[in-house]
Amino acid sequence: MSQKILLIYNPKAGKGLFVQKLADVIDMFVKAGYRVEVHPTQKRKDAVDIARNAGGFIDMIVAAGGDGTLDEVVTGITMSGRDLPIGYIPVGSTNDYAASLNMSTSILEATGDIVGGEPQAVDIGEFNGDAFVYVAAFGAFTDVSYDTNQDMKNLFGHLAYIFEGMRRLPDIKSYNLKVEVEGKLHEGNYIYGMVTNSISVGGIKGMTGSNVYLDDGVFESMLIHSPTNPMEFNEIITALLSGNVESTPLIEYYHTSSVHITATEPIPWTLDGEYGGNHQDVTIRNLKQRVRIILYGDKSDVLRGWRDIPGATGDDDLGDGKFEVADSLKVISEEFGKILDVDV
Repeated sequence: MSQKILLIYNPKAGKGLFVQKLADVIDMFVKAGYRVEVHPTQKRKDAVDIARNAGGFIDMIVAAGGDGTLDEVVTGITMSGRDLPIGYIPVGSTNDYAASLNMSTSILEATGDIVGGEPQAVDIGEFNGDAFVYVAAFGAFTDVSYDTNQDMKNLFGHLAYIFEGMRRLPDIKSYNLKVEVEGKLHEGNYIYGMVTNSISVGGIKGMTGSNVYLDDGVFESMLIHSPTNPMEFNEIITALLSGNVESTPLIEYYHTSSVHITATEPIPWTLDGEYGGNHQDVTIRNLKQRVRIILYGDKSDVLRGWRDIPGATGDDDLGDGKFEVADSLKVISEEFGKILDVDV
């Protein structure tokens, strides 16, 4: 009996390109011997419910959309307690997780990779009991992704995030935190923090540091201290862009399987680029090799550690946005200097 795929897709992601190619995607799966059930998402968290309530007759779930869509599918599967393999067709604005796994951003090529690929066990995270795929973050600009209109994302791509981020520069907030990592307590004022299982964040490969593995049960945790002047801000940006995040005392960087963070006030968090609620006390744990992602051939090599493999760019012109975001971060640094009326 042929296997059955549940295809969950976000019709608004990636400039609507997936909808245009939906018939071709289904045709490829059917020709490979699969039966296909299709569910377009209608609202936020819709994919969670669809994946969680998938019947026992489903053999694989394929998520087509951005990182947020994948997050919802993974959350739904973990809530169901099942161990279904997950195929991913990245058609979002940034596609960080796909870049980390060297996935193609061509819709049809990514579909072919699912057909010919094999399940590979990867880590995910648990944030106060909720699942996330590759990043939990707070602070400067983390709310830009979920506050930026979807139509703006589709029209301007990464620039939509940058426009919104620059608008918020004067309002960057500092948070006083106590952070427990590997039995040690750290305290300070921070403008940004992230706990990641990814090579790429915000469209920039290498920003999460070196020796990054996606299946080792270990996170990369980064906390950025509040800069007191534009020179310090520029020092932070330079470290992030170079991938040498351990080069400045303004950035705390750890490899760890768990993090406990307490704040003096509730802080808004994002999980995989989506709003994750306001929290004053947060525990983040690594769930080692909890889910299985379909990877094709040598693309599974990325699980072995960090390497700056150029992101695959296909005929759908989604790209990985690496250089665009890097250049834009430099612009943000310059704008920060203008706000304080000091040269950066």
